[in-house]
Amino acid sequence: MIINAISIFFLVTGLLFFIGGAVGIIRMPGFYTRLHPVGKLDTLGIMAMAIGLAVYNLHHFSLATFLVSMKICMIIFFVFLSSPTATHSIVDAGMRAGLRHWTKKKEKG
Repeated sequence: MIINAISIFFLVTGLLFFIGGAVGIIRMPGFYTRLHPVGKLDTLGIMAMAIGLAVYNLHHFSLATFLVSMKICMIIFFVFLSSPTATHSIVDAGMRAGLRHWTKKKEKG
């Protein structure tokens, strides 16, 4: 019972992080400002959802389910390594392509 509640908490938390990242893509004005919420919130969303799945997998504890949960933890580790690297590579590609930073347009008058 408690494992189900913990799993649901982490899955809902991950869903909220993913929704926040989607809102960040829509609401932010420039290329570089859109990458910030996506890089942060998607990584946190994946972490929370994977933790929820790893905890739920331990519902019927055995060596096999423990090993699967450890594999899920390894996925979390590799996502934490690769997501910031991928975001940095995208920003670097944008800089090399000559994309300018967003600036607020001044009103005439």
